[in-house]
Amino acid sequence: MMNIKPSAAIRKNYNEISDLCKRSGEPVYLTKNGEGDLVVMDIASYARRESMLRLRESLLVAEESRLQGNSGHSVDDVSSMMKAAVREVLGGQRK
Repeated sequence: MMNIKPSAAIRKNYNEISDLCKRSGEPVYLTKNGEGDLVVMDIASYARRESMLRLRESLLVAEESRLQGNSGHSVDDVSSMMKAAVREVLGGQRK
């Protein structure tokens, strides 16, 4: 579900918006004069999202390297890297 609020709501209802972000784990989209203006999200969700983006970037780089014929990693190497990435992403969920 997409949470959309007018930008004035952040000034008037900061605590409510903060609670909504933390409770839902989803961003809140703020509008100004009926147009999209800002996106607000809680820090734990942001950290998780950034970790997932870094993981995707790493996977893309590895796949591009593989497609160019470069030697890959062993199954054990990949397993260790994936476990570390999952720990990083899940670590952002704990409070």
